Amino acid sequence: LDMKELAPKTFALLQNYPNPFNPSTEIKFSVEQNGPATLKIYNVLGQEVATLFNDAAEAGQYYKVKLDANNFASGLYFYKLESGQRTELKKMLLLK
Repeated sequence: LDMKELAPKTFALLQNYPNPFNPSTEIKFSVEQNGPATLKIYNVLGQEVATLFNDAAEAGQYYKVKLDANNFASGLYFYKLESGQRTELKKMLLLK
């Protein structure tokens, strides 16, 4: 059974859900062309604290990744999707 969720062939980074979150949240994204993609988490100082996705991504489907932030401090975090020439950044809030 194929559980892939079809997506338009667009570059999209959706807001994490739930947000604010504790201790885990889910991030959904899609890419407009096949190729390598990365989804990384940064703290407010701009330091990378996690890589949730670093692999080849296919256009036309949604990817869902889960962040488990048990070891993170409360506060604001940023997540950045990069694919091809495209980059998008969103913020999320961890409340413990």
